[in-house]
Amino acid sequence: MLFLRSLIFNIAFYVNLILHLVAGLVALLLPRSVTVRIVKSWVHTSLWLLRVICDLKIEVRGREKIPAGGIVVAAKHQSIWETFMLPILFDDPVFIVKRELMWIPVFGWMASKTRAIPVNRSGRASAMVAMLKQARQRIEERRQIVIFPEGTRRAAGAEPAYKFGVARMYAILNTVCVPVALNSGVFWPRRTFMRYPGTIVVDILDPIPPGLDSRAFFDRLQSDIESATARLVAEAKGQGAGVDTAGRAASSTP
Repeated sequence: MLFLRSLIFNIAFYVNLILHLVAGLVALLLPRSVTVRIVKSWVHTSLWLLRVICDLKIEVRGREKIPAGGIVVAAKHQSIWETFMLPILFDDPVFIVKRELMWIPVFGWMASKTRAIPVNRSGRASAMVAMLKQARQRIEERRQIVIFPEGTRRAAGAEPAYKFGVARMYAILNTVCVPVALNSGVFWPRRTFMRYPGTIVVDILDPIPPGLDSRAFFDRLQSDIESATARLVAEAKGQGAGVDTAGRAASSTP
């Protein structure tokens, strides 16, 4: 049943994505707000499919800690799940994305329409300067910049691999940073189509105020996210949920 549920969900997920991409193609001719509503519609329907087909729910803790206005959101990255779920938690979010993603037809055009910030990972200092210039503009527009400090997905329980770029951004933008911990990798592991029942928990942690030394900020950010994430992963494992840290199916999963 678990395999069948996962298969049905993945088919429904991509059909849902294609339908929203078609709507997004039309929305390219309309104001940005229309594209944003289409993206959020896709997120909500995808979460509904997860709940109905896979019995996978979500719980958000600490939503009241999110400050108003322009901020940097630094989130743990374990799964594709948070790349489409996080936008519904914030008023007007914008992602920092790999430049190559902007080249994908329709998807990249919609990302451009929402004014996502592309970054050339292989670029030099000039690429970082260009990215930070756009980030400052988004902060001035009172938008929430979402960044994954590790740059790529890390399996639940894997050693962290934070990049110092998030500290440079924090220092230059001189704004509040909101850390986000989660345990999505337990239920939606990377590099597999299996989706496990349970409850994905997203924990909005205490905001880090501007003005800290870059190294002090970097150490605090990693410590806050990793300690909270370890707690959430252990909480999920204690319920016999998802997969273990090696990526094998937990024996108690129904």
